[in-house]
Amino acid sequence: MRRTLAPFGRRLSTVTANEQLGAYNLITTEDPDGPPDPRPGQFYMLATESGWGAGASERPYLPRAFSFARASGGLSFLLEAIGPGTERLAGLEAGDGLWLTGPLGIGFAPPEPGTRPLLVGGGIGAAPLLCWQDELGPETRVLLGFRSSEHAEVASLFAGDPSIATDDGSVGHAGFVTELLREELDGSTVYACGPPQMLEAVRALCAERDTPAQLALESGMACGFGACFGCVVPTKNGYVRLCVDGPVLDANELAEVEAH
Repeated sequence: MRRTLAPFGRRLSTVTANEQLGAYNLITTEDPDGPPDPRPGQFYMLATESGWGAGASERPYLPRAFSFARASGGLSFLLEAIGPGTERLAGLEAGDGLWLTGPLGIGFAPPEPGTRPLLVGGGIGAAPLLCWQDELGPETRVLLGFRSSEHAEVASLFAGDPSIATDDGSVGHAGFVTELLREELDGSTVYACGPPQMLEAVRALCAERDTPAQLALESGMACGFGACFGCVVPTKNGYVRLCVDGPVLDANELAEVEAH
């Protein structure tokens, strides 16, 4: 099953922790009124209870979409403060209110028979792979790419010994995570989440080697329910809305991954 249905409407949760992990924040909140079993790869729409578009000149106005990182011991989200919405979320403290809508969308499917799962994350795209590894098992192979050692601190959340690539060479392999993927691709089903350029490189490499892959695509989302058509992406069979038909899509459905 790739989808857990969300309760109607949004609900107010209570933040229990905001942990700094290098360049990122790991926000954990209690969600007693939400389903206990969101599927890895699904996402939530988030907005803080206060300071979110309610007063004069306040930004942001619309909630922000985030794949959840973990759902055990609370519901956790990984984010980087890069704009009005993420900066407001990064400033949350224990006891603050956080509006949730979700889980939404379609998550990951099991690996193809006879293959092993191989998880590939780029930057903040590591988030949905955390809960997927939790479900698949600690032995699941993980490859992660980051800009720098500050961003790579997120790797400590994964079980086992994930392989790391950094743009500046400060940790692990100096280069792209797709260079690591090329060496480990055979016999796997690839699960990837990250920036569009990385996902396109993963898609092309998997197509070249006839390897099944599932890609969790990133997109700005205004509603999360398919009403606004703000997150449509082209596929070989026409346009789809990532918030209801994704965000996880089979790589073979895509002619290429475009920046959105």
